Amino acid sequence: VQLQASGGGLVQAGGSLRLSCAYSGRTFSSYVMGWFRQAPGKERDFVAAISWSGGSTYYADSVKGRFIISRDNAKKTVYLQMNSLKPEDTAVYYCAADPPGSVYNDKYNYWGQGTQVTVSS
Repeated sequence: VQLQASGGGLVQAGGSLRLSCAYSGRTFSSYVMGWFRQAPGKERDFVAAISWSGGSTYYADSVKGRFIISRDNAKKTVYLQMNSLKPEDTAVYYCAADPPGSVYNDKYNYWGQGTQVTVSS
C-alpha cells in the first residue's frame, strides 16, 4: 500500500486549495481514509476522515464548515477541499488509511509522505 499526497501550496487567507491522495494497492474501497496535519513544533492533529463508502464523514471542530473530505473509489483517490483558509491552517498535511481503532487517533496503518500547505495573512 502506498499513499501519495499532492495539491499543497501557498495561498492567501480566505483562499482555497484541494488536496488529493492517490492510493496504490488493492482494497482501497474497504478502507477508512483520513487527513491529518502537523504544524512546526506541534503534534500531528486529526483533520478529517471518511468511511469506505463515503457515507460518513468526520471533522475536527477547527475545520468543520470549511473543509470537505470526499473519495472516488474508482480512482482510488481521497480529496480534501479546503475553503476559507486561515494562517493557522498552515501545516504539512498527511493522508492516511486503515485506522485500527478510532478515526480520530493517528494510529492508521498506512501514511502518505505529506504535502505542505502555507496560508499567508
